[in-house]
Amino acid sequence: ADHIISISYNRTHHLETTPNIATMNLNTTAKDNKASSLTFSPKVIPRTSEVILIGRQELLKSGTVVALIKSLSWVVVPYADILHAMIKTIKGSGKASTFMHVRDEAGIPLEETTTLTIIVLPPASKISRNDNTFAPHFITDSLSNLHSSACESTVQIHVIDGQIDEMMCCTAAAIARALPLYHSKSTNKNDASENVATGVNVSFYNEEGQTIANDSLWQTARAVAEGVRLSARLGDMPPAELNPDTYSKECKDVTAALVANGANVTFQEIVGEELKDGGYGGIYGVGMAAQCPPRMVIMTYTPDGGEDNAKEHVVLCGKGVIYDTGGLALKPKIGMCGMKHDMGGSAGVLGGFQASVQLKLPRKITLILAIVENAISQHAVRNDDILTMKSGKTVEINNTDAEGRLILADCVSHASNNVGNVDVILDMATLTGAQLVCTGKKHAGILAKTRKMEERIVNAGLKSGDLCFPMLYFPELLMVEFASKVADMKNSVKDRGNAQSSCAGHFIESHIDENYEGDWVHVDMAGPDSKNERATGYGVALVLGLLEAPGF
Repeated sequence: ADHIISISYNRTHHLETTPNIATMNLNTTAKDNKASSLTFSPKVIPRTSEVILIGRQELLKSGTVVALIKSLSWVVVPYADILHAMIKTIKGSGKASTFMHVRDEAGIPLEETTTLTIIVLPPASKISRNDNTFAPHFITDSLSNLHSSACESTVQIHVIDGQIDEMMCCTAAAIARALPLYHSKSTNKNDASENVATGVNVSFYNEEGQTIANDSLWQTARAVAEGVRLSARLGDMPPAELNPDTYSKECKDVTAALVANGANVTFQEIVGEELKDGGYGGIYGVGMAAQCPPRMVIMTYTPDGGEDNAKEHVVLCGKGVIYDTGGLALKPKIGMCGMKHDMGGSAGVLGGFQASVQLKLPRKITLILAIVENAISQHAVRNDDILTMKSGKTVEINNTDAEGRLILADCVSHASNNVGNVDVILDMATLTGAQLVCTGKKHAGILAKTRKMEERIVNAGLKSGDLCFPMLYFPELLMVEFASKVADMKNSVKDRGNAQSSCAGHFIESHIDENYEGDWVHVDMAGPDSKNERATGYGVALVLGLLEAPGF
């Protein structure tokens, strides 16, 4: 009894005195890894280590491609029969490679060789109505070794198609997915001499072998690729490197770069105790156990000519759970690995926002990100706790691992109450594992308030290559799954066999202000957000498609 120690915990103290999280990052390798560059230009790179031709079989076998290669004076022209033999080895679609001798600008052969790779796309007749007709996922998969080649030397990609104006920008996004920025292998450093060029350049041609003259398409290609690589880099960063503090800095850096280029972009954030005081019980409740305080980041873009000249005002909301342990409803060992990708929705809309502003799209865009870590500590929210949300509604927690809907509920409530003259609210999240059962690994599941919005977002997905497919919209049937005896609702469904991905979307929707008259769409992209343990940058191209960027 003489040695009893009394300890009292201040439940909010950790939000006021955040420790130095940088000291917790024991990875000293990532900063030494240089990423490969990716450019889009009609001016080809001379003397590359690899030349890649992408197109459909009928065009690749045509004299147009032979003439195109012949125009590249730095490589010995392959005879037509060599090209045809390469293509003949491909059944339907696929790729083939061979070595070619290089010659100098005077046409003198050198001992140096280059690799010629041909990627034959599936025939349009073999592509279903639920895929982009240029098969962007096939392109990404075919370029799986691109990073290794680009780290050591230069690669020139030529894309040729009769409808290249329509396919150029979704192809740019597909190529960007194959060239991730984040690497942390000790043997993966870019040790090439500073005098040796590295990277990838992409050029586009029509069926006559002519380069594309439309400058707006080149700009979109560059913007979407940069956005995809930004989004994927953030998704691939481990949580010791990307915590709520450093994520906020990433957003500030994006804002500063856009403002430096003349864009009218503002930045605001609500952090820690300010969230609690402001009534954001969902974001604060989920994030209050972590060492870094939770926050809501708000970035706003007003196009040239002011808000009155904008076509519409679109609010993009993103789930930014930088790591999801499941909270006190702890995930199992296997289920927790890869949860660094649980902020993929926020990264997708951030990259889409950046690209939209770079392209000076004539729409006002507000970006709202809920950035938290769903951690465990003495401060963690518990099952059976009740949170009062920004909407004023109360939520009984029956699953701390159903946290994404809580933070997005505060986002859409803020969008419908605190942001003026909103026409469209889009929220994007890696929300439910059930989405993969519902619409698969390539298509996000979407839940749209109106048939018009449903068609708009599906078409945006088809054009952009960020595919999506409708889920059941039936709130009056599904919201009963959240019935609570002591609060307005629970946060997780009673019956997981009753369209639970749709239920999760309706939970978010129920926190939109009842007087809001605009449209709403929910994008659950748990499946397409990552592949083979890599973030894909999903969502960037979809946002550009929704906002009708040139080329989309």
